[in-house]
Amino acid sequence: MEFKPCKVVVLISGNGSNLQAIVDASCTSNYVVEAVISNKADVFGLQRAESANIKTQILDHRNFSSRVEFDLALRKLIDPYQPDLLVLAGFMRILSADFVQHYAGRTLNIHPSLLPKFPGINTHQRAIDAGESKHGASVHFVSEELDGGPVIAHAKIDILATDSANELRARIALKEHQLYPFVVDLFASGRLEMLNNKAILDSEILSSTGIDFSELTK
Repeated sequence: MEFKPCKVVVLISGNGSNLQAIVDASCTSNYVVEAVISNKADVFGLQRAESANIKTQILDHRNFSSRVEFDLALRKLIDPYQPDLLVLAGFMRILSADFVQHYAGRTLNIHPSLLPKFPGINTHQRAIDAGESKHGASVHFVSEELDGGPVIAHAKIDILATDSANELRARIALKEHQLYPFVVDLFASGRLEMLNNKAILDSEILSSTGIDFSELTK
């Protein structure tokens, strides 16, 4: 039987550094990035995709009167690719319930905190202000709750006494670029799924914080 790699569509809104990491890792992984879709034109992430000969499309959310209308149009762009997996890589849009349900169990997002801590924005400064000793990034399945879907894996770093939010952001980004392709490949390899709002790896239910990727890469 001919092997068919997992087909991935990536949604972006900006620079696309996580997109680049996913594309780079695809050469030695079980997935292929079929298309990159952005809700903003003239972002560097689109140039990254074009340089890798990946199809790109732009759907400007400002041209729609509601989130639901935008999401319906976005589905019409995505579905012709028949993706096995939808990857949000710096996609700065809150998705409607119908959109999330349409791709339930096959949508991933990365969030810059150790979920369930610090959902939402300004996570790096919030972690510093809270006196946390550790901070990091988490990859999770997307659910209707913002940053609330089951966590698959996380990578953590120490917060230094001298850290600013920007310094913390830069160090965590390096971890993200390792973590996200790893999780995408777990899904592409058929080892990872979401069932009853739980992340399941190799038929085992993961904990609420998922795999500790930092321990795997020591």
